Amino acid sequence: MADSSGLQFVSSYAFEAMQKVDVVRLAALSDPELRLLLPCLVRMALCAPADQSQSWAQDKKLILRLLSGVEAVNSIVALLSVDFHALEQDARKEQQLRHKAGGSNGESILVSQLQHGLTLEFEHSDPLRRLRLALSELLAIMNKVADSNGEFFLKSSELFESPVYLEEVADVLCILQAELPSLLPIVDVAEALLHVRNGDWFLCLLVANVPDSFNEVCRGLIKNGERQDEESVGGRRRTEALRQLCQMNPSQALNIRAMVVEECHLPGLGVALTLDYKPDTADEAVSPLVSYVSGLLLGTNSKVRTWFSMFIRNGQQRKRESSSVLWQMRRQLLLELVAILPRSRSTHVPNDGDMEEGGSGYSGLREEHVVKASALLRLYCALMGIAGLRPTDEEAEQLLQLMTSRPPATPAGVRFVSLSFCKLLAFPTLVSTPEQEQLMVMWLSWMIKEEEYFESAAGVSASFGEMLLLVAMYFHSNQLSSIIELVCSTLGMKIAIKPSSLSKMKTIFTQEIFTEQVVTAHAVRVAVTNNLSANITGFLPIHCIYQLLRSRAFTKHKVSIKDWIYRQLCETTTPIHTQLIPLIDAYINSILTPASKANPEATNQPITEQEILNVFQASAGQGEVSLGGRQRYSITTQLLILYYILSYEENLLASTKQLALMQKKPKSYSAALMDQIPIKYLVTQAQGLQQELGGLHSALLRLLATNYPHLCLVEDWVCEEEVTGTLPLLRRMMLPSNTCRYTQSQLHQAFQKLPSSSPRLMRILEHLTLLSPGDLIPYADALTASTALLLEPAVPRRILQTLNKLWMGLNTVMPRRLWVMTVNALQPSAKLLRQQRYTQNDLMVDPLIVLRCDQRVYRCPPLMDIVLHMLNGYLLASKAYLHCHLKETADFDRQSQTVSNLGVPGQPDTPEVTREELKNALLAAQDSAAVQILLEVCLPTSEEQQLGANTESLLRSIRGPMPGKSKQGSLGPRARGSVKDAEPEGGLLSDLREVQCLICCLLHQMFIADPNIAKLVHFQGYPQALLPLTVAGIPSIHICLDFIPELLAQPQLEKQIFAIQLLSYLCTQYALPKSLSVARLAISVMGTLLTVLTRPKRFSFFMPTLPCLVAFCQAFPPLYDDVAALLVQVGQVCASDVATKARDIDPLIARLQYLKEKPQEAVVPGEGSSKLTLPQRTAEELGGADPDVQICYCIEATFMDIISSTLHGL
Repeated sequence: MADSSGLQFVSSYAFEAMQKVDVVRLAALSDPELRLLLPCLVRMALCAPADQSQSWAQDKKLILRLLSGVEAVNSIVALLSVDFHALEQDARKEQQLRHKAGGSNGESILVSQLQHGLTLEFEHSDPLRRLRLALSELLAIMNKVADSNGEFFLKSSELFESPVYLEEVADVLCILQAELPSLLPIVDVAEALLHVRNGDWFLCLLVANVPDSFNEVCRGLIKNGERQDEESVGGRRRTEALRQLCQMNPSQALNIRAMVVEECHLPGLGVALTLDYKPDTADEAVSPLVSYVSGLLLGTNSKVRTWFSMFIRNGQQRKRESSSVLWQMRRQLLLELVAILPRSRSTHVPNDGDMEEGGSGYSGLREEHVVKASALLRLYCALMGIAGLRPTDEEAEQLLQLMTSRPPATPAGVRFVSLSFCKLLAFPTLVSTPEQEQLMVMWLSWMIKEEEYFESAAGVSASFGEMLLLVAMYFHSNQLSSIIELVCSTLGMKIAIKPSSLSKMKTIFTQEIFTEQVVTAHAVRVAVTNNLSANITGFLPIHCIYQLLRSRAFTKHKVSIKDWIYRQLCETTTPIHTQLIPLIDAYINSILTPASKANPEATNQPITEQEILNVFQASAGQGEVSLGGRQRYSITTQLLILYYILSYEENLLASTKQLALMQKKPKSYSAALMDQIPIKYLVTQAQGLQQELGGLHSALLRLLATNYPHLCLVEDWVCEEEVTGTLPLLRRMMLPSNTCRYTQSQLHQAFQKLPSSSPRLMRILEHLTLLSPGDLIPYADALTASTALLLEPAVPRRILQTLNKLWMGLNTVMPRRLWVMTVNALQPSAKLLRQQRYTQNDLMVDPLIVLRCDQRVYRCPPLMDIVLHMLNGYLLASKAYLHCHLKETADFDRQSQTVSNLGVPGQPDTPEVTREELKNALLAAQDSAAVQILLEVCLPTSEEQQLGANTESLLRSIRGPMPGKSKQGSLGPRARGSVKDAEPEGGLLSDLREVQCLICCLLHQMFIADPNIAKLVHFQGYPQALLPLTVAGIPSIHICLDFIPELLAQPQLEKQIFAIQLLSYLCTQYALPKSLSVARLAISVMGTLLTVLTRPKRFSFFMPTLPCLVAFCQAFPPLYDDVAALLVQVGQVCASDVATKARDIDPLIARLQYLKEKPQEAVVPGEGSSKLTLPQRTAEELGGADPDVQICYCIEATFMDIISSTLHGL
C-alpha cells in the first residue's frame, strides 16, 4: 500500500509498552508516537478500572500526568462524553433501513443531509456529529464488503483520505470500536479498512489501541484471504497490512506465519514474514528462509506442498517485479548461495594441482558452510523439481559453481557430494556450455579419485563412491528408471525426471568415465562394509555388487566375486540388511545360470565347502551346534550361509533340466558337510530373532519344509514349547548359579553302575532337566551311549521317563546327530548280532534300520516313544532323499537317453516315468513295512499270553464284552475260550498296552498324512487278533470304509474274509449310515459267494465270517432279516450236501427256521436263557465232524448270539 508510505506507524517498542501497560516505556515515547495511542490511554485514564491495587493507582497518576500536556486529549475526552447507547440505536435503525432499501445510499438516520463535503462537515461538526459521520461511512463500507461476495473493491472516501484529519478520524474510529464492540466487531472493521486508502495505517492504529485483539484480527484477515495473494490487488493489500501488523508486533510473526500455512492462504505473506524475520541469535547452519521453504515443499502435507508450488508457478508467469515477494525470495536465496561459494566464481576448469587434499584450496568449500550448502541444494531441487522453478542464467551459473565445489572430508562433505551428484542427474540442463560440461567431468573424476580418501577420513561406511558405481551400472544396463529412483531416494523427494533427459549423462558415464570393465574391476576392490546391518543407511558396496550380479557383468568380464561376497557375509550383524538376501539369490543364480547360451562356462564359482566349514568351525567342534561364548562368526553370518546352502541346493534341483540341456552339472554340496551344520539349532535361534532378521527366518522355514521335512515335524514344534516355554524358563531362573555341576564322566559312571546307582543317576538326570537344550549338548554322548543299559531289569521307570524328557530337549537343537547316536546305541547286543555303526545316509536310505533295535525296546514305552519319533522322522527324510536323488539324476539320464535314442519316438520319456513309479512303489513298500512291523510288535509274546494279556481288552473296555463269547468258545476265531475270566490285575497299565497306544498314535498320524498307506496295509492284511486294537486305537481307521467294497471285490478269499472281519469291528465302533450300506453289501457278497464257492472253500470262508454277522446285527438291528435269511440259506445248502449221509440234519434245519420266524419265543421271558437247548459238544467231536456239519453248528451258535445280543441291548 504505497498510499500510506509517508505516514508514521506504531513502532514495535510502543506496541510492546501498550501490551504490557508499561508506563515507564510509554513516558519515554516521543509525542508523535504517543499521539497514535491516545484513544486507549484516555479511556484507560477516565474509565473505572477493575484493578483497585495501589500500584495501578500510581501508574494511573503517571498516565494522567503524561496526558496532561497533550492538547488532543481534550477532543478525545469530548468524544467519550456522548451518549453511545443512543448512537448505537440510531446505527442499528440505519442498518435496518439500508437492508430494506437494498443497500442504497438514500436517507440516513445517523447523518442528515450534508451541506458540504464530508471532510468539511467533519471539520465543523461537534464530537457527536463526528462520531455519526465516521460511523455512517464505516457501516456503509462494511455493508458493501458483506455484499461483495469476496470480490475486492477500493472505496473512495474523503474521510479516510484527507491527510489533515487522519489522526482525528483514527481517534473517532478507535473510540467507536471500543464503545460499540457488538455493532463494530474488530475483525469486520479490519476487513472493511482494507478497502479504503490508508487502510493499513488505520488498522495498525486500531490494533495498537486494542493490543489484545492482535491474534484475532490476524487470524480473521488470513481466513478471509486469497489462496494466492499475489494474483490480485486485494491479496497484495491484505498481505501488506498483515506484514505491517507483524512489524508492529514481531514476536508474533512466526505464529502468524504458522496460521498462513495452516489455512493455506496468502503464501506471499509467509515468505514476506520470513524475509522480515530477524532472529535474536543467528543460526550459522541454515537460514530461516531456507528452513521455511524447504519445510513447505519437503514436508509430509501434500496440500501445503501443492499450495506453495502453485505460488511459485504463478509468480513466474508474471513479469519480473522488484516488489514481488517471489522475486525478493529468489534474490535472497541467491545472495545466500553466493555468500558460501568458494573464491573461484567462473566456470574455467581448475588445475588438479590447485586443489589441496583437504579441499581448502581452489574451489574448496569451507567446512562451516557444508551443511548450509547441502540445505540450499535440496531447496533448489525442491523448487525446480516440485514447484517448477525455472532458474535464471545467473542462478544456474551459481548453482553449478556450488555443486562442483569440493568440500572437506567429513560426513557432511560426503552428504554434500552425494546431493550435488544427484542434482546433476536430476537437472542436467544446468550444464549447457562445453566449458560447464568439462567442469562437470573434471569434478566427477575428482569424485572417483578422492572417494577412498573421503571414506577413510570421514569415517563413514556409505560413501559417494558406491553411488557412482551404482549409477554407472544402471547406465550400462539401461535401467534409467532405477537411476531416477536412486536420485529421488538420495534427495529425499519425488521428482518427475524424464529418462530422455539422462542421455547426455549416460554418454559421459559409459564412454568417458566408467566403462563396464572398469566398473567390475573397481567393484571387486571395494572394501566390504564392516558389521553390515540395517542400521547403516545410504548406498553401500553391497548395492553395487548386487546390481553387477544381476547384470552378469562379473561373469561377462571373468571377474571372480566369490571372495568378496564371502567376506561380506562374514561381516554382518543384526538387524540384518535388507539387501543381503537378494544378493545371495542373485549370486546363486549367477552360479547356476550362464550369462549366455553361447558361453555356458560363464558362471561364478560357488563358495567352497572348506569356507563354509570355517564359519561353523565352533559348531563342528561341538558336533552339532556352537556355543555362544566361543563363536568366531556371528549368528547372522551362520544363518546367511545356511540360507545360501539350502537355497543353492533347491535352485540346483530346480534347474536340472536346463543344466542337462547345456551338458553342465554344477557340484552339489556333500552330505558330510550338511551333517556338520547345526541346521535345527540355527533355525531355533532365528525364531527368537525374527524382528531383527526380517524375512530370513520365514525363508529358512520354507527351505527346511521342502528339503528337510524331518526337521519340521509338528510334534517337534509342540515339544519345543514345552522345552523353551515359560515354565522351563522359570525353573532355570530358580536354579542357583553356584549349584553342583556334574561332568559327563560322572554321568557315564552312574549309568555303568546301574541298578545300584539309581538314586545318584536320578539326581544327575533331574539336574540336567533344569539346563537349556543348548547346555545339554556336551552330555549327549553319555546319555545316548548308555541308553541300552536302561533295558536291564530293575531300572526305575522314573529314570526312563527323565531320559525321554532329556532326549526330547536335545532333539530341539541337534536332531540329526542325536538320532544316529541313538540308533547305534539301541542295536542288539554283540552276543546276538555283530554290531554295525550306521551313518546318517544309511538311515535315510533304509529307515527300517531304526526298528532293528534290541527287542527289549519294544516293551519299554519311554524308549519306544523315542524309536517311533526317529522312525517317523527318517520316513520323511527318506522321501525327501529319494525325491532329490531322482531330480539330480533323472534329467541328466534322460538327456543321455535322448542323445542315444534319437529318432525313437516316445523313448526319452519312458525312463523318467518308470523311475517315478519305482520311487513311489519303494516309498509305499517302506511305509507299509514299517506299519506291519509295528503291528507285529503289538502282538503279545508267548510269555505275555501265558500271563493273560489279551489284545482284545482295549476294544472290549470300550464297547463291552462281545455277546456270545461265553458260549461255544471253540466255534470260531472270535471265540477263543472263556472271556469270563477276569483280565489280570494291571492289564490296562501294562508295558504292552502303553506301547500299543504309542504305536496306534503314530499309525493314526501316518494314515492322516497319507490315506493310501492305510489302504495298502489293509489290502496286505494283518493278524485278525489285532483288529480290536487297531479299530479302537486308531481314530482315522474309519477311512477303511471307503475301500472295503474294493477289498470285498478281490479274488483272494483271505482278503474277503479280512474285509468282513474288519467291517464287523468298524460297524460296532462307527455305527454310521455309510457303515450300514457297506454291511448290506458285505451280506450280499456272502450270499453271492455261497452260490459259487466249492465245498472246501465254503467251509474256509464261512467259519470265520459267520460270527461277524453278530456284530452287524448288534450295530444295525434292521439287518436282522437279511442276516437271518442268509444263515438259513447257508444252513440249507450245507444240509443238502449231507442229506445222503447217516447224520440227521433235519431237526437242526427245523430249529433254524423256528428261530428265524419266532426268535422272541426262543428265549424264556425274564430268564434270558434259550428254550432250545444246544447239545454240548467237545472240540474233538466238532473237529472230527463233517465241515458242513460244523458250519451248521456255527450257524446255530450265531443265531443264539444274535438273539442274546438283542436281549442285552434291550
